[in-house]
Amino acid sequence: MPERLRLVDLVNARLDEFLTERGNHLATIADELDVFLDASRDLLSGGKRFRALFAYWGWHSVAGTVRQDDLLAELDDHPELDAVIDLAAALEIFHAAALVHDDIMDNSDTRRGMPSVHRRFQAEHARREWVGSSSGYGSASALLHGDLLLGWSDELLAQGLSRVADRGAARRARSEFHLMRTEVTVGQYLDILEEVAWREAPEEDLLPRAHRVVTYKSAKYSIEAPLALGGLMAGGTDEQVDALRAFGLPLGVAFQLRDDLLGVFGDPSVTGKPAGDDLREGKRTVLIALARAALPGGATRLIDELLGDPDLTEAQIRTLQATIQESGAVDTVEQIISRSVAQAIAAIEDAPLSRSARAELIGLSDLVTRRAH
Repeated sequence: MPERLRLVDLVNARLDEFLTERGNHLATIADELDVFLDASRDLLSGGKRFRALFAYWGWHSVAGTVRQDDLLAELDDHPELDAVIDLAAALEIFHAAALVHDDIMDNSDTRRGMPSVHRRFQAEHARREWVGSSSGYGSASALLHGDLLLGWSDELLAQGLSRVADRGAARRARSEFHLMRTEVTVGQYLDILEEVAWREAPEEDLLPRAHRVVTYKSAKYSIEAPLALGGLMAGGTDEQVDALRAFGLPLGVAFQLRDDLLGVFGDPSVTGKPAGDDLREGKRTVLIALARAALPGGATRLIDELLGDPDLTEAQIRTLQATIQESGAVDTVEQIISRSVAQAIAAIEDAPLSRSARAELIGLSDLVTRRAH
């Protein structure tokens, strides 16, 4: 735990330093651009830093094996620590960009207990009584902010990779980052596609299609890719990186399934988002697919009629929650989460990874799947 907290402190410090550098550059262009820096700082001040942690422990799982005692007693000892911190911070900025774009697509009002970025820009437009559409300005500005964050994440990654002595390892890590970026983008498209085109799919295809969204929109980029990036940066062998992937993918699935449960049943005071937000957004998740498959026709039609209505009342939210609960889908998802975590842990039990990293990854597997937000 102390090392985990120390790592988060280092990542936070690097993010602050990087944003200050970029803010100074924006100030040379126009004073009005400080809105991007302010929004970036607010968005990056929150979050659980899971992707940063998995990137570091993916690196440690390989780099830690070169020490006879299998430990890196002090974080500051390793000559490439700064490279790993850059990678971890780059992943956090990439995640922030994805959240900005996701909130635009989902028309979300809040993120981490604050107004979403497009709502933030929209409110500024309305407050100043500028001409044109406040909503249009908000979405356009947030889109550009997300694009800016994407560029910044790539810049920070490049800085980190430039510190890696093994240039082959740096190239492999760069290729992995490119793959991650492609997969999460198309995964996001598959998500919004399911919201509008699900009626065209045969009933028996709805669950595997929902699982495909889980895999590419979240599971791979949330846990598998950060682990692989860290392992590749450390010069990991195919066997080591394959073990990290075999751990990361099922754990990433479990992570997203927990998120799906929170999106329907989560406490707004804890999640920072309205209750039943995924129901209003019409998310065709594994939870929904399992509920529809288990329910009689009348209840299924109720879900299909209400799901995706942005004006759902609190009473309708409670009705949907009760219907999903009664279907048994929640219990099934909990079972899938438990099996996925067990599969992930089994994948690294005998893997050629550092003992300390294996222990930390097992601890993280519990943390990311038993969370309340």
